[in-house]
Amino acid sequence: MKRVIVDWRHRAACREEDPELFFPVSELGPGARQVAQAKSVCARCPVRAECLEYALENGLDHGIFGGLTEEERRQVRSRQNVA
Repeated sequence: MKRVIVDWRHRAACREEDPELFFPVSELGPGARQVAQAKSVCARCPVRAECLEYALENGLDHGIFGGLTEEERRQVRSRQNVA
């Protein structure tokens, strides 16, 4: 029997969303609402951990991945570098 390996991105909750949602211009003002909306999609995503790991491993500096903003991912990376 042939086994098919499905890329984690095919199971992502964001697949049905507008990609622009995950790339707010700012985290302040109207952008804060957009960040909250994007994070709510991430909160229900079955592959959130894989998404975050992908973003951290590949140095993605823009957008929301795995439920974290750019700044939140920078903080995670700096804590990883200290440990």
